[in-house]
Amino acid sequence: MRTRTAPDRHERADRLKERIYLTFAALAVVLALATHGQVEAGEALRTLAVTVFGTLLAVFTADLISHLVVHERFMTAAEFRHAVVTTFGALGAVALPFILLATSAWEWWSVESALRWAAVALVAALVGIGFLAVRRISLSWQVRLLVLGGEAVLALAVIGLQVLAHG
Repeated sequence: MRTRTAPDRHERADRLKERIYLTFAALAVVLALATHGQVEAGEALRTLAVTVFGTLLAVFTADLISHLVVHERFMTAAEFRHAVVTTFGALGAVALPFILLATSAWEWWSVESALRWAAVALVAALVGIGFLAVRRISLSWQVRLLVLGGEAVLALAVIGLQVLAHG
């Protein structure tokens, strides 16, 4: 296993952070849609797309502004490319809910089932992202398990809060 430099770790952390933000935002929307009942597939897809792209634009804007504040200059072309790739590369983390909802639009199954499985997929994605975050750092397996369990608990807390809010 190669030793990672601080910039490598920083870039990896940026990618993981964006995926976590986006996945939690998508999970909240999927759960809200699931609890409203009788939502159509097209409406669910549009709502999820608007939320995902709105979240990405907000995160990207925050990256631009925070860079300006910290460095007192605009991003270089390389820094801008990194910000774009890091932010919009997070889309892969939420692709499965779009696929599941699209299959419900084609009437392969109900929208309710697609939303339920999308929530399961997003919780699994959060645990997977957490695994990617801790797999290469020098922690005992017990601490890694604690980190992954903590992330799963937080995902379940999001589900519980959504149920409370809409139940």
